[in-house]
Amino acid sequence: MQTPFDFTVVDSIIDGHGAEPSAVIAILQAIQEHYHYLPREVFSHLSKRLNVPCASIYSVATFYENFSLEPKGKYVIKCCDGTACHVRGSTPILERLRNELGLSEQKVTTDDLLFTVETVSCLGACGLAPVITVNEKVHPAMTPDKASELIKQLKEEN
Repeated sequence: MQTPFDFTVVDSIIDGHGAEPSAVIAILQAIQEHYHYLPREVFSHLSKRLNVPCASIYSVATFYENFSLEPKGKYVIKCCDGTACHVRGSTPILERLRNELGLSEQKVTTDDLLFTVETVSCLGACGLAPVITVNEKVHPAMTPDKASELIKQLKEEN
């Protein structure tokens, strides 16, 4: 039997932003920041609290690429595959990250929810290529060996 979802955090987020339909995006962002994704249970709850159709809230969540309906890891690693990063060797970095974490193009999050590895088209740091970010912190001039060391350090922090 599944434990019922505790809406305490969600309710405090809604109350903090005001239970207004115009706050949907800000509320979704705050919920995702807390849970690292948007749990499916929150949509009907938000619908009732904001008096907005559930389908409308879901359409916002699926329209914006920044929102995720799947759980993400504590550390979200974004590997840039823009032209500058690609030319300077982002593919071997991505392969090393996936190999060390047991991930693939289809499986992007580790089972322990510690790491998520994603590719992005451009991080806007072309002069620092190849670049990855970990929870928005930029790591420039990355190499496969530096990526391995970074993973090791992050694992030791936990």
